Amino acid sequence: MEFRVLGPVTAVTEYGRPLPLGPAKRRSLLAMLLLSPNSPVTVERLTEALWDGEPPRHFRTMVQSHVSGLRAALAEHRAPAHGIELVTQGRAYALKVPDALVDAHRFEHGLRLARAQREPAGAVPLLREALALWRGPALTGTLPHPPLQNAAHVLDELRLTAVEELATAHALAGEHAAAAAVLRPEAAANPLRESLVAALALALGRAGRRPDALELFHRTRRLLADQLGIDPGAALAGAYAALLREDAPEPARVPVAVAARPATRPPADAPGTPPPPDRPSTAPHLHPPEPQLLPRRPRGFTGREDELTALDRAASDAPDAIVMITGSAGVGKTALAVHWAHRHRTTFPDGRLFADLHGYSPLPARETTDVLRDFLLVLGVPTERMPGTPDSLAARYRELTTGRRMLVVLDNARDADQIRPLLPGGAHCLTLVTSRHRLAELVASDAARPVPLAELPAAQCAELLAAVLGRAAVDAEPESAARLAGLCGGLPLALRVAAARLATRPHRGLAAFADELADEHTRLDLLNAGSIGVAAALGLTVQHLPVPARQLFHRLGPHTGATLDAPTAAALAGCLPSQAATALDQLAAAQLVVETAPQSYVLHDLVRLYARSLSPGYDPEALLRLLDHWLQTLVAAVAAAEPVSEPCCDLPRDLRRAASVRKFGDRTSALAWFSAERDTLRGAVEAAVAAELHDRAWRLVLLQWPLILWQVRDGWEPLLRQGLAAAVRDENPGAQSRARALLGWVLSEEGKHDQALAELEHAPALAASAGDPAGEATALLNLAAALIQRGDRRRPHGLLLRALALAEELRATETVALAHLHLTRHLLSVGAPEAAAGHAVRGLALTAPPYPAPRRVLLRTLYGEALAASGRAGEAVRQLRDAAEEAREHAYEAGETAARAALAAVPATGHGTCR
Repeated sequence: MEFRVLGPVTAVTEYGRPLPLGPAKRRSLLAMLLLSPNSPVTVERLTEALWDGEPPRHFRTMVQSHVSGLRAALAEHRAPAHGIELVTQGRAYALKVPDALVDAHRFEHGLRLARAQREPAGAVPLLREALALWRGPALTGTLPHPPLQNAAHVLDELRLTAVEELATAHALAGEHAAAAAVLRPEAAANPLRESLVAALALALGRAGRRPDALELFHRTRRLLADQLGIDPGAALAGAYAALLREDAPEPARVPVAVAARPATRPPADAPGTPPPPDRPSTAPHLHPPEPQLLPRRPRGFTGREDELTALDRAASDAPDAIVMITGSAGVGKTALAVHWAHRHRTTFPDGRLFADLHGYSPLPARETTDVLRDFLLVLGVPTERMPGTPDSLAARYRELTTGRRMLVVLDNARDADQIRPLLPGGAHCLTLVTSRHRLAELVASDAARPVPLAELPAAQCAELLAAVLGRAAVDAEPESAARLAGLCGGLPLALRVAAARLATRPHRGLAAFADELADEHTRLDLLNAGSIGVAAALGLTVQHLPVPARQLFHRLGPHTGATLDAPTAAALAGCLPSQAATALDQLAAAQLVVETAPQSYVLHDLVRLYARSLSPGYDPEALLRLLDHWLQTLVAAVAAAEPVSEPCCDLPRDLRRAASVRKFGDRTSALAWFSAERDTLRGAVEAAVAAELHDRAWRLVLLQWPLILWQVRDGWEPLLRQGLAAAVRDENPGAQSRARALLGWVLSEEGKHDQALAELEHAPALAASAGDPAGEATALLNLAAALIQRGDRRRPHGLLLRALALAEELRATETVALAHLHLTRHLLSVGAPEAAAGHAVRGLALTAPPYPAPRRVLLRTLYGEALAASGRAGEAVRQLRDAAEEAREHAYEAGETAARAALAAVPATGHGTCR
């Protein structure tokens, strides 16, 4: 057994399983005992840790109860066998435990051993081993009361000290890059700890990354001023002075005419390399050594061949081009820019500049003057000769870049104003910009060339996972890798975080992790690793949105689908469609939604989940507006898809009237919308049920009936049962009848005859009790149709005649025509073709356009079959040919197939009478 306090407080059994510790108070009690192992801890001291302020009257009894619970848990997992025992000593308790079983003791022991080493190389592995014991902030999961908070602070400070000692050991061994790697995450987590920042700045400088070190100093100086109102202390100021002293000697300047400097071409095997432009011929100009500020080449970069080709083409078309890589948070813009820059290093022999502008960053956006100073430093301008004003800095920068072939990478830009002062002056310099914003104004004003970056295709996602996890791991579970890529939405950032989690948990396979990610409630948490992750990246984008777009994004929580238009957004936000359209355009500019058609947008799954996380307890009124918007849109879609149909339900009396409802031009467009929004509408039903808005839920189900009938064998049973359950909870017998009638029809078409009849037998009586004769007629028709499919030759006739009478009394033309259709089919099945033909003729008289073509085709086909069975083959052929032709004109493939099959069955005699 092992006890851990360097992170979440846990006790781990010999089999590696965490001991069930129970509530936070019991975990806190264990933490207090582990902080003083083998020593008595008084009840009063434990009480201070378990209750903040005045404890309850029976606190002693409660402490005893938690001690008993902890003692029982330890005994159950054989703790005494490992020399572990929780004992009572008067008015105190002590946890007897070997020191080696407590991670805090092992950490401090490792620290002492490292400090005893004479050589830094001997201290490094000991410090790394000690720091590896940490799994998060000390004493996580305990109560936030003073004794525990103070102890956690002491332990966390000790860890930071160990980190600084590890970096010092690396530095003494001459491993400055390793020292910087150790310090960077700690400095990011503790940006105001000057000793850490100073050590990191020196390590970066000594590793040859002075510009990064200077940028770190300036960023920290601003943070100290903004948040604490102070200047840098001695340690940080000293580090800065050391960096400047190292920069002070001017680089050796060799007089050389730019025109005489040989142009270096990239290697022949560099794919898609644009040919360098002709060197300009100018007067002799003095240049310092070639500046190089590019970050290291990104590891695991894969794919993006189309985008790399687009960058090559843009760079070749104009030597002084401005090229913009734009895309959503986490899509891999920086990685693409840096990869392309390294790929074309030799195309820009006069140097490569790079600056992260922090346009979308937890830190303030970089001041243009700071970036210009850093650029001028590496271009050879000593600190004492640095221009003093923003305009003079920019002018000097343009002067030094004139006549040179350079690449300037401006990463993470927020807007065009941040970019323009940093554009080089040379006619042969390429500027590569990355941004989450579309930066349309830079296209208009400076002819910038956009290269949009979308999510990775599935195959490239697998390659990225393989680059991190190894090819064998991905090849062993290819289907799980594909599923994982889909759940990450093709976002490289999400894939890298997922791969990092898997790499640190090798015992968990891809399939198990994909199962965890499938839960939408925890997906974003799993795709975060500290301050790096999808939610953090999206949060920075949202933070910098214009006010209308930010307000709309915060109200997207109730949305149940991936598609969005102005009327839907207006319903969510409770605003006018014109205002919603403006906000959507701003969201599209920030790459949070993608415009797929005029005023039609798509949300990435992870963006939708993030929006939902911002409003977990969203306004119920917003959900009502959204659901009522869908109801009104469904009514419009039904009217276009089935223009002669009677309403299947009325709208709620307290309906929130939508400011705008989508219009549908015809049946085809309406059915296409039904199909495209099927998942969204299913989500709306689930949201309505969860909010106990049952009157909305069953309406949302029933109003999808045109698509259900059109795609009847497409798995509708779960949705219809959900609608029926909502109707039962709403105590609405009419809705129950309609739901049972539709469900029974679907089950019958799927061949589930017993289940179908179980639903359908109750439907007519429910409609009658609700005073809904139209619903009763529909229920009777569906019951009769199911009985016909079951092979019943007697009962359907009476049911159909009763339905026909009800429909005729209501003058419900569509239902009357439908009754004649079913009667035709039934009479054909029982050998009464003449009577069947009579009903078919009466039905066809009612089905002229705008009656939907499919039912007219079906009626004409049945009429042709009745004529053929009556010996009137010539007439039959004419009707069946007309049916097949009309079905073909309306792309009704099933109807055309049925008509041609019936035509083929007509006896050959009599065909001469047809046209």
